[in-house]
Amino acid sequence: MIGDPELYPRYVRGVSWCERLTPNSGRGARYLVRAGYDDEVEILIYRQDEHLVWSSVRTQRHRLSIQLRETPRGGTQISILLTLSGDQALSHLRKRIDEAIARLRDHLNAVPAELPPTPRDHRGSTLSVARTLIKAGVLAPARPDRTIKQLTSLARWGATVVGGYQAATAHGPHVIAYQDERSKYTFAELEERTNRLANALTKYWVTAGSRVALMCRNHGVMLEAFIACGKLGADVVLMNTGLAANQVAEVVREHDPVLLMADDELASLTRFVSTDLPRIRTWPEGNHLGPTVDDLIAGAPADKLTPPKQPGKIVVLTSGTTGAPKGARRPTPRGLGDAAAILSRIPLRAGEKMLVAAPLFHTWGLAAMQLGMPLRASLVLQRRFDPQAALQAIEEHQCTSMFAVPIMLQRMLDLPDSLRSRYNTSSLRVVASSGSALPGRLVEQFMDVFGPVLYNLYGSTEVSWATVADPTDLKAARTTAGHPPLGTRVGILDSNGVPAPPGTVGRIFVGNDMLFDGYTNGAAQVSIQHELMDTGDRGYLDADGRLFVAGRDDEMIVSGGENVFPRPVEDALAALPQVREAAVVGVTDNEYGQRLAAYIVLKPGAHLDADTVRTYVHQRLARFAVPRDVMFVDNLPRNATGKILKRVLEDGHW
Repeated sequence: MIGDPELYPRYVRGVSWCERLTPNSGRGARYLVRAGYDDEVEILIYRQDEHLVWSSVRTQRHRLSIQLRETPRGGTQISILLTLSGDQALSHLRKRIDEAIARLRDHLNAVPAELPPTPRDHRGSTLSVARTLIKAGVLAPARPDRTIKQLTSLARWGATVVGGYQAATAHGPHVIAYQDERSKYTFAELEERTNRLANALTKYWVTAGSRVALMCRNHGVMLEAFIACGKLGADVVLMNTGLAANQVAEVVREHDPVLLMADDELASLTRFVSTDLPRIRTWPEGNHLGPTVDDLIAGAPADKLTPPKQPGKIVVLTSGTTGAPKGARRPTPRGLGDAAAILSRIPLRAGEKMLVAAPLFHTWGLAAMQLGMPLRASLVLQRRFDPQAALQAIEEHQCTSMFAVPIMLQRMLDLPDSLRSRYNTSSLRVVASSGSALPGRLVEQFMDVFGPVLYNLYGSTEVSWATVADPTDLKAARTTAGHPPLGTRVGILDSNGVPAPPGTVGRIFVGNDMLFDGYTNGAAQVSIQHELMDTGDRGYLDADGRLFVAGRDDEMIVSGGENVFPRPVEDALAALPQVREAAVVGVTDNEYGQRLAAYIVLKPGAHLDADTVRTYVHQRLARFAVPRDVMFVDNLPRNATGKILKRVLEDGHW
């Protein structure tokens, strides 16, 4: 372990990144080491299991010698010599070294790492929430009458979509609530429109406990339908616009809604849905028949509604990247503490002008809307993501934040520099990404172009959020998933549910107040251990507490007896200058049991061959991680939220 410097970040605090730069390891190998600053080091002496010496190459800042000697009692004596330039706190360094050796010892002795305490054991957590909300401007001085109205709305409706928007109306009735391609409404106008819509929906048997299916792209009418259903206490089933027609029919059959509200352009996807199910058109186009939302609003009273005894539930469909999509019931927030958790890691502020590029039916787009409520944010909605249109919207509306999925960020970077430079995006303070892994190269390129504004949230439909990597984390280690936000616990457990030793790759478990309430189809519940829920992913925590995701638990393959994850191979391939994107999956192999297969999309005009790819990967990763199959394709199969459909690649039909 000491002989592999790339493992050092797992055990040495302050060393956040170590990457081999040369094909060879051992003597003569060079590494990029990041410990507050970047330094390139070369291995001068390498005697396996005995002695390692490296020296700084460019700046001659330091030299490190680690020597191992067997003791008479069978132990190991570790002698460390560290030569540094400049003033360094020696006691601080000695402490770091002692901690690193302790972590190595615990790893080798399989001593379980300590799990973080539950939030109820944290003193001052309520104060931390209040400080976060004050810093974000959620709790701020206002006119007494408006403050009373805000508190009254939250008291009556709770921290629901309805309560949040009514509180925002009380605080700033004339502030723009949303704008899309067709319309723009203030919070006060949104309040009246949703009252009218809710009153109209009662004629379609939409009541407390009933279900309404929403199948819409990102636009204001979807938001209005969401709020109106909330005022009636109805559950909302968010339909993925990327589903096939037979999947739409299956989801409708499983959830039995009383009403389907859908955009006209998606009508073909409902062809297998019973014509007995009433339908409302949310984005009318062409000569489609049937009432529209505007028709209902125009003919209904604006009478205010009484809060239901129980707030309606939100049902989000899982991505379906590893199987059929399932409905997951999202819990109702218990208060503003859930918003404070995200705001503790992503510095959104009251009055944000928020471009919501991630689909609203997706967990991340939904999170943007829910965070926008306490922040009284003005949402900028575009039905379809177009990278140039997004840049234009940022400039036109002076957007301060953007919620997106990684493929959207990649498409923005793919624009020619001359085109991208036409738009002034200096108003952006936060670009929040989630939904799939951020390739390391994408992280570096995006922050080079747009500045230190990138925040990456790791989570899932089931656990909501787990960790957030801010620009400091991403600069320290570009592939990290970051640290847990306020009130969230992350643990790495082994296959028996026992905390894994330090630095070990294990199953990622998460605990917070927004764990889902179960699947609507009665599918088996997700495993819960130590009050933590299984994410289905595997990863490890480094010495500074940053999470690194190795990949899906069900993506790991065993090749020739070795456990192999596709994620490191994908990161290596993405670093090739000719590669636009890559996906790696496991396939059956008669000799080794399983092998890796790589699907690669090249940049326009680029050329690459399979042997070069294999040689490149072999120079950076272990032999068993080299993909034996290398296929070049025009594009990769994705769902509507941009996730790669690896099951399609595994089937070999792409």
